[in-house]
Amino acid sequence: MTSPTTPARRAPSQPRGQRRRHPWYRPWLYLAPALVVYGGFLLFPLVRSAQFSLFAWDGLGASEFVGLAHYADLVADPDLRAAFGHALVLIGFFALVPLVLGLITAAVLRRGRVRGLSLFRTVVFVPQVIAMVVVAVAWRQIYAPDGPLNAVLDAVGLDALTRAWLGDYTWTLPAVGVVGTWVQTGLVTVLLLAGMSRVPNELYEAARLDGANAVREFFAITLPSVRGEVAVALTLTIVAALKTFDLVYVTTSGGPGNSTTVPAYEVFQRAFRTGEVGSAAAIAVTLTALVFAINLVVNRIGGREGHR
Repeated sequence: MTSPTTPARRAPSQPRGQRRRHPWYRPWLYLAPALVVYGGFLLFPLVRSAQFSLFAWDGLGASEFVGLAHYADLVADPDLRAAFGHALVLIGFFALVPLVLGLITAAVLRRGRVRGLSLFRTVVFVPQVIAMVVVAVAWRQIYAPDGPLNAVLDAVGLDALTRAWLGDYTWTLPAVGVVGTWVQTGLVTVLLLAGMSRVPNELYEAARLDGANAVREFFAITLPSVRGEVAVALTLTIVAALKTFDLVYVTTSGGPGNSTTVPAYEVFQRAFRTGEVGSAAAIAVTLTALVFAINLVVNRIGGREGHR
């Protein structure tokens, strides 16, 4: 029996080489539920889509193996080329313009130390929590020939600029892109504000002692410090641009003509309206590969720059 004044003797620790080894499959057991859900709801549909893309099938009757013919159509069909071209244009409105606006806004707010920053973050983030269908309906009213936008242009004497924004072959795609800019700018700004808040003030004070102005501070301190946040913002917004469907469906339905068709809209159109399931699957698989490739490049560049 151990005396109250005598410390209990500790069991001798096992030598490093004799420690109990856990079975190799134990980590996989912990990951198994997530892997099952991921495989069932993402990988399996993707594999089935790749399989469907090799067949000509209307979704109901018999199918015919056509190999890579649907993928060849992606290059030969001018409508499909136009759809992917429109998606690349939308990347500029959904990703690049919000990034520039977000950097400027966040840098100004960070430098000016504006009061009510929490309220500002909430306000600019509101478009992210509104369903895209609701956003599309609201902007369709704004762009209407007798809508608020044309009324404002008339009121300030710019009636020459008024037009049917969603019926003009030249301006419809930019008009849809502006909606994407409005939605994504808040997200990008909040991400960049979070990144800039981690930059020590001592760096800015040292730069000012060396005579750096606001522009030099931005390019020498602020921008290098938020490269990780920039990569995340570009990843999210590029994915949003490439998978845009509901915004186009509600505002223009791909028109006028095919001036605003995008790959996701073509997938819906061919799979559920024209009975070209194989072609729709080929577009979906190609779009998935494009999203993966672009975001892989963005993250490789962001990661490489962040480790310098």
